[in-house]
Amino acid sequence: MSQRWPDKFIIGITGNIAVGKSVVRRMLEHLGAYGIDADHLAHRAIAKNAPGYEPVVRTFGTWILNPDGEINRARLAKLVFSDPEAMRLLEEIVHPLVLQAVAFLISRAKRPVIAVEAIKLLETDLREWSDSIWVVVASPELQLQRLMRKRGMNESEAYQRILAQTPQEEKTRQAHVVIHNDKDLEHTWKQVVEAWNRVVPERFRKAVAPAPAAAAPAKAPAAPAAPTAQPQLRLQARRATPKDAQRLAEFIALVTQGREKPTRVDILTRFGDKAYTVVEADGRIVGLLGWQVENLVARVTEMYLHPEVPEEAVLETALEHITQQAKELQSEIMLVFPTEDLFRRTTRLWRRLGYEPRSPRSLDMLAWREAAEASQPPGTVLLFRALRKDRVLHPL
Repeated sequence: MSQRWPDKFIIGITGNIAVGKSVVRRMLEHLGAYGIDADHLAHRAIAKNAPGYEPVVRTFGTWILNPDGEINRARLAKLVFSDPEAMRLLEEIVHPLVLQAVAFLISRAKRPVIAVEAIKLLETDLREWSDSIWVVVASPELQLQRLMRKRGMNESEAYQRILAQTPQEEKTRQAHVVIHNDKDLEHTWKQVVEAWNRVVPERFRKAVAPAPAAAAPAKAPAAPAAPTAQPQLRLQARRATPKDAQRLAEFIALVTQGREKPTRVDILTRFGDKAYTVVEADGRIVGLLGWQVENLVARVTEMYLHPEVPEEAVLETALEHITQQAKELQSEIMLVFPTEDLFRRTTRLWRRLGYEPRSPRSLDMLAWREAAEASQPPGTVLLFRALRKDRVLHPL
């Protein structure tokens, strides 16, 4: 175990750009680990009023600033990825701040297994902090496709990013575990589960094991009957696991009346991006909310509610579970995106739970605004709730 945190088991996740490090981190979170994205912390470190902001502006000049005074990260990235000396100067500013923030989060984490994702893990103290180093790999062709499709880069820009990094072979030589993320998500999930069971000591696995999934009926009917909506209906919320994928797909198809017909594989793919909380009554799913915690911001972006069960009761049960999870994951805020119709029907519930309608531009921190802008589905209302007052890296 880590000498610095003898009561915790630290998994360090690294790999080159666009290989799927975040997917592997989220899979470890599904297994019960507390995830930290060090690269997002690097973004926070240079936000306006954060401790890295002034040193970066002094080093590279005010030309990297947007009109609102925030650092234009795309402009800065273009500079440092084309100039190794500029990259070195930036890392000298940012890395100590990120390490301090990671140590702060690890120390406060309630879960004993920590998964730290960092592209520069092997080049910093994070390597020594890690009990097990996991390297994620993918083919250069896939890296290129992902950079162009997901980040909007042109081909030459994407190639520049790929070539600027240490060859994958050098990283795999230093790995305890190598995850090949170049097929479907189920293939990746099987590798992660096998490595988890092999590498993480049993006492840590037991300490973070999620609640077991409810067994699916031996033969599910084509259209499951709704449970009776009665005041004494007992609702229970739990975090779903990839084992629930088929049941979740069937429930979504049911409540959307076939407008959405995800397959089991579709749901497994979504698990690479988010978590799901299911609400059950008498063993049947009556509600499903999709959510994620990224960059210390919890956000609920999917809501599926059975039409014959009181929606306010289902929402409150699910949100109580998600809020508890978000607080355990040290989230600063909750962002929830109900449809406009659902918001109008349940306005009193949101007020009672402490949510207020906001616009992304009204949020105080850059990380919060970016999370809201990136996550808000069309036709939804942004609801905001603060979970704690202290901030990581704002100021440190």
